[in-house]
Amino acid sequence: MHGWGWLGALVMTGVLLLIVAGAVALALALARPGRQSSPPDRYGSEADRLLDERFARGEIDEADYLRRRALLHGG
Repeated sequence: MHGWGWLGALVMTGVLLLIVAGAVALALALARPGRQSSPPDRYGSEADRLLDERFARGEIDEADYLRRRALLHGG
């Protein structure tokens, strides 16, 4: 670093900061629970979607819809 002086020290500090920032970003990404690679479905599941469609078509009434939805979601 004799020829670089303060510029060399600045470059080395920048490289070190980039390495630390990358390590922190990687650690946070890996520690995030339940991370999905695909975007979440608009509906919770296929069963929810089918239940919503049956209610929209009038095949089941509101009470039946709510009862079945509660069963799907553990209620």
